Parts: sequence; structure tokens; C-alpha cells
Amino acid sequence: MRDEEAMLLALEEARAAAEAGEVPVGAVLVRGDEVIARARNRREADQDPTAHAEMLALRAGARVLHSRRLSGCTLYVTLEPCPMCAGALAMAQLERCVWGAADARCGCCGSVYDLPADPALGGSCVWRGGVLRGDCEAVLRDFFRQRRGGA
Repeated sequence: MRDEEAMLLALEEARAAAEAGEVPVGAVLVRGDEVIARARNRREADQDPTAHAEMLALRAGARVLHSRRLSGCTLYVTLEPCPMCAGALAMAQLERCVWGAADARCGCCGSVYDLPADPALGGSCVWRGGVLRGDCEAVLRDFFRQRRGGA
């Protein structure tokens, strides 16, 4: 599966999150051409600070694969992972992370820090940023514009 194809699926999840009143971030876990898991932010719905799209996709993927090790998998996410999620990528031994919009405030796959490459965490997860960046940024921008009354 091409990176752009998988990111389109993550964007579907992000849009569904926005419709539910959640910050619109979507994630899709893929191994080869198979979609293993899909998730969207659910922090408000679950009242759970860890219910980020990435965390939920990794948890679901581990259940499907019956393994905490997600080697050979790629996580596609519409927003660059935060420190918690980037740490989880490393702990899951994920092969790749592909993200859309950069997070200059707390992105930890290149913007503020490159946590998955930190040798203390194994440094085995590589990332690629900016895939369908404009679309990913637009979903976030539109969501926050509506919340601030600037629809």
C-alpha cells in the first residue's frame, strides 16, 4: 500500500473524530497491504488522556496480531506524534511511522525531538513526514476555526 493511500484512510478517521467533537487526528496501522487497525482521537469520549489515535491504533493492532511487537508494521497518522505516542512507537518496535501535519509545539518525530531514533529506545523506528500535509493541516485548521467561531 502506498503511503498516500494509507494516509487517506487516516484522514477519514480524522474527519470522523472532528464530527464527534474530538481533535481531528486519525491513525491507521498497516502491515504490507493489510490494514490491521484504524483509530481516531477519543480523549473526550473516553475521558482518557492517553486515548490518542496512535495509542488506540497500536493497542488494537497488538490485539489483532497477538503481539506487543509490531515489527513490520507502519503507522500512518495525520499529525506528527507527541512524546507519549512517539515513545509508544519505539516500545512497539514499529518499523515506520508516516505522518501528515507537523506539530511544531510537541512533535517528537522530527519537529521538536526525534524520539523514535533515540538510541536509548532502540532507535529502530524510522519516520516520514509531510505526506498529504495540506489535507492533514486543513482538517485541523477547519476544526479549530469552527471551535473558535470563525466558520
